[in-house]
Amino acid sequence: MKKLLLLLLCVPLIGWSHDVSESTVKDMIDASLIDFIYFGAEHMVTGYDHILFLIGVVFFLSNYFDIFKFITAFTIAHCITLVFATFYGITANAYLIDAVIAFSVIYKGFENLDGFKKYFSFNPPNLILMVFIFGLIHGFGLSTRLQEVSVSSDINLSLYQILSFNVGVEFGQIAVLVIVFLLLSIIRGKIFNKISKILNWILVVSGVFLLVYQLNGYFTDHNHKEDHKYEEDHIHDENHTHDDDHTHDGDHTHDEDHTHDEDHTHDEDHNHDEDHPHNHEQDHKHEEGHVHDHTH
Repeated sequence: MKKLLLLLLCVPLIGWSHDVSESTVKDMIDASLIDFIYFGAEHMVTGYDHILFLIGVVFFLSNYFDIFKFITAFTIAHCITLVFATFYGITANAYLIDAVIAFSVIYKGFENLDGFKKYFSFNPPNLILMVFIFGLIHGFGLSTRLQEVSVSSDINLSLYQILSFNVGVEFGQIAVLVIVFLLLSIIRGKIFNKISKILNWILVVSGVFLLVYQLNGYFTDHNHKEDHKYEEDHIHDENHTHDDDHTHDGDHTHDEDHTHDEDHTHDEDHNHDEDHPHNHEQDHKHEEGHVHDHTH
């Protein structure tokens, strides 16, 4: 029991490292369909936010038919967004999607604590409907991660690869549910009600930690991108100004060269004009001498 509580308390810290490994990114470049099934299962098993939500969903369910209903609703929902969003390239900021997933963990723990009646004096929304809605968000989160990996791996995902990844996710989900159900079966008994309150408060606190972490990541990364964009724009403006100055200097030099050429041409013309009268005077003297000789 103590080990289970310790594990759940450490989940927020473990969840912070929930991401796709670099080795997986490299392996996906030449991966087969079997490999994509493995990647999907691996992502689900290490997706602690998904696991926390599933714990909340099945926490009070002991009837197999009820478990089947809720898990089916969650499965259909996340399959819809996982397959269609990935196939059509629909994506969103991963931090925001994971923040909503963290909120789903808070919601389920709060609902299990009967918080709606205690604090708001009304019944919670339809349970299966909410599981389905949050399932759509979870599937969108899986799709966003898969698309990020495909971009990093520089591969175009085919429908078969997407479906294989989805199948792997379902295998991973089944494995997680088996373990969770066995653990919950062990702690069911006389003290289950007391333990359930503690565990569901741990779910709420874990969801809050994950929510804060994801929002912090979003704003930190967002500001970094804006600063980077500002630096790029600033460098672009400096280069543009430098190019303008260079062009201006070139035009100025061209104007000076043009003026110099005009002055040089003018000087040459002036010198030619000065030489031309001298030749004219010599021709005039030659004509006078020729007339004088003829008269003589």
